[in-house]
Amino acid sequence: MTPEQNRITNTLKIQRAKKDLTQEQLAHLVGVTRKTINTVENGKYIPSTYLALKLSIILGVSVEDLFQLVSESKE
Repeated sequence: MTPEQNRITNTLKIQRAKKDLTQEQLAHLVGVTRKTINTVENGKYIPSTYLALKLSIILGVSVEDLFQLVSESKE
């Protein structure tokens, strides 16, 4: 059995583009800075449950459509 490492991926940039929103516009709608949206999109920051829920509501998708837990096997 090999150890596994989990990481979170997201489709925030794709979902935001589908709604034709800039990072700045989305940030304003959910009450955070543009930099926060940027760091979430680039996988540098994992948002709180509260922010993830707000993003999913604004974008009209489920939290699971925005964020996925991916298991990676280590060899």
